[in-house]
Amino acid sequence: MKTVIKNAAVVSPADGLNGCLDILIENGKIAAVGENLTAENVIDATGLTAVPGLVDMHVHLRDPGQTEKEDILTGCRAAAAGGVTSLLAMPNTNPTTDSPETVRCILDKAKNADARVYVAASVTKGLKSEEPTDLDALREAGAVGLSDDGRPVVNTAYLRNAMNRAPKLGMTVVAHCEDLFLADGGKMNEGEISAQLGVKGIPAAAEDCGTAREIALAAADGVPIHICHVSTATSVALIRDAKRRGVKVTAETAPHYFSLTERELLKRDADYRMNPPLRTEADVKAITEGLLDGTLDAVATDHAPHTPGEKADFVKAPNGSIGMETSFAASHTFLVKTGLMSLEQLVCKMSVNPAKILGIPAGTLAVGANADIALIDLNEEWTVDADKLHGKSKNTPFKGMKLTGRVKMTILGGKTVFES
Repeated sequence: MKTVIKNAAVVSPADGLNGCLDILIENGKIAAVGENLTAENVIDATGLTAVPGLVDMHVHLRDPGQTEKEDILTGCRAAAAGGVTSLLAMPNTNPTTDSPETVRCILDKAKNADARVYVAASVTKGLKSEEPTDLDALREAGAVGLSDDGRPVVNTAYLRNAMNRAPKLGMTVVAHCEDLFLADGGKMNEGEISAQLGVKGIPAAAEDCGTAREIALAAADGVPIHICHVSTATSVALIRDAKRRGVKVTAETAPHYFSLTERELLKRDADYRMNPPLRTEADVKAITEGLLDGTLDAVATDHAPHTPGEKADFVKAPNGSIGMETSFAASHTFLVKTGLMSLEQLVCKMSVNPAKILGIPAGTLAVGANADIALIDLNEEWTVDADKLHGKSKNTPFKGMKLTGRVKMTILGGKTVFES
């Protein structure tokens, strides 16, 4: 059965689309985009904006091994509720995604999920930086990314080898930048607030030194690197300078890094603890400027679910917060509604650019593309109720916050996977 989405405000920067148009879907693909299109099945999108399904290039699905926090199906249900139709799953699972068998297991579980799951396999076995993984075997099994995320690749030689091999294999290295000796088990940003709370801090230099190392490798060998979850002003400056010099570096940040500061930690609520941590007002300003001038290419979430029990103790709780259901709304509220950025620019950051960086078929509404579409009410105001979110865990830093812009329907391969 053919389906037509009628009367949507279509915004697809990759295709030059920006206007009231119909979208015809047939056999899971975009069959036509234009006016006065017809089909037996009609979705009336009057008052809604249609964008290419969002691409979240930084997600922890916790499957295999930690499914009390999240699993592939519940994680993708949360993704669909946030308009995310493609995501990159990080490798710090149990067992680590360091073998072809684990890659294939994840992809097999994801076949019936509400989003397309792409896999980032690890650079080193067990994320220990003691032995490199078999990159050829991981690629053959279906991995498209490489990362030790959750930790940096401490062994620089292993990281350099991965960065040089990845382009030839059609893979993307996505780097967690952190000097573990400087971080030294800290729990939040090192500064005035950590001192006030008497909690050990992580200096911004821990991230900055890692960012500088990855950029140096990319510059020396002329190979690409993608920098994960940028949170500091200095890292933004390093990436900006590297791009000016022609270094093949791309970078992402997350909504909490341009909307929240370390002052949230005064609540002593571990839902505001993540790694890298929330920083200062000056860092928030620098992150925002980096998004606006193109230094930061993408908005991802670093979706990191934990159980309420794990998050109960402010100091002992593991780092991480969930984000897929709030990512568009938070980004729209703080970047577009404030007039800093156009909707087209935000769609580039959340769909077009991540798809390009990962080399996956997404970020477009062109004829022949997968019919992966998010329908959004840009004007709907809603208050984030953690208990009503769709994943297993509820550790959102946006709880209780009023946001503007809400996903009303998500279509994956022509099939409606979320509707509110």
